[in-house]
Amino acid sequence: MNDLAITKLLSSMKETKITQLLISDPLSIEYLVGYYTDPGERLLLLSIKHNGQLELILNGLFPAFEERSNLSIQRYHDGEQIIPKLAQNLSAVKIGIDKNWPSHFLIELMAHQPKYDYVNGSFLIDKIRAIKTKEEIDKMREASYRNDQVMQALIQKLDAHTTENDMKDHLALLYKEYECDGFSFEPIIAYGPHGADPHHSTDDSLPHVGQSVIIDIGSRYKGYCSDMTRTIFFGTVSKKHEEIYQTVLRANLEAIKHVKPGVSFASIDLAARKVIEDAGYGPYFTHRTGHFIGKDVHEYGDVSQYNNEIVQAGNVFSIEPGIYLPGEMGVRIEDLVIVTETGCEVINLANKDLTVIPNS
Repeated sequence: MNDLAITKLLSSMKETKITQLLISDPLSIEYLVGYYTDPGERLLLLSIKHNGQLELILNGLFPAFEERSNLSIQRYHDGEQIIPKLAQNLSAVKIGIDKNWPSHFLIELMAHQPKYDYVNGSFLIDKIRAIKTKEEIDKMREASYRNDQVMQALIQKLDAHTTENDMKDHLALLYKEYECDGFSFEPIIAYGPHGADPHHSTDDSLPHVGQSVIIDIGSRYKGYCSDMTRTIFFGTVSKKHEEIYQTVLRANLEAIKHVKPGVSFASIDLAARKVIEDAGYGPYFTHRTGHFIGKDVHEYGDVSQYNNEIVQAGNVFSIEPGIYLPGEMGVRIEDLVIVTETGCEVINLANKDLTVIPNS
């Protein structure tokens, strides 16, 4: 049980007058009570009442979990009408629902208990998860260290006969070698013009001399995600592409310089964006500068020009500016940073110098 997080959550519920919170996100349930399973289409729910009473609702097919102080377990079986039972146990006026709960469960619950006020309660747990503990930070450092090692090994696999999918296969083997728990997201290996699509789906293309190669990878380690991107070049690099690379690198470093408690996330995004705009590539930086990360690869919070929330010590997020030229190439450089009391710690140390892999 994460007693500290639960105490904070109960305090936030009191402040917002939410008297019962229903959490269905498996990662948030794991974060709070230490139980994880993928429920598929079945109901998995953690109910938290303002008096500190917790109940975990599990399908009979889910792994067992022992009751403990302040946490009771309710099991149900396929075909059993669990939502009417849940409705009978609601003892709240204002009920917080998290953003992951399938709408058909919520609609059925509201039909049984229409008199209650149902509100979005996701922000309560999201804001707590956004401030990482020392234990979480240690795990994320280690996850990123392993990702660094894998990145450096993966780059050496690139040659004229290696497809994007081959690189993905090499990556899976390297993660096993470094005792990581698989991908934290679908990896992006993008050769040449494929790099102009920030979310390219890896295919059987081969690299050609002079092309950029975007490698965006991440894994899970002890329940926490890593995520980083490096861009390299195959065979040779043109003056134009080198200029683009150096522009993105300057944007990455400039944004990192701005990370410290008390500044807005918008100011960090704008620091990166200004470098790219001043170089004449503003329209080709088509996404936000970063996203929060932790147990999930994309958590609540982002580094965008529209986010005026304030940076706090313990936040962990990506800095990943990019330039994308349609039909030609792309460059993205991504690091994860931990916000400290006075600035930030970059936890990706893989080489960011311009790298050209020989054609062989």
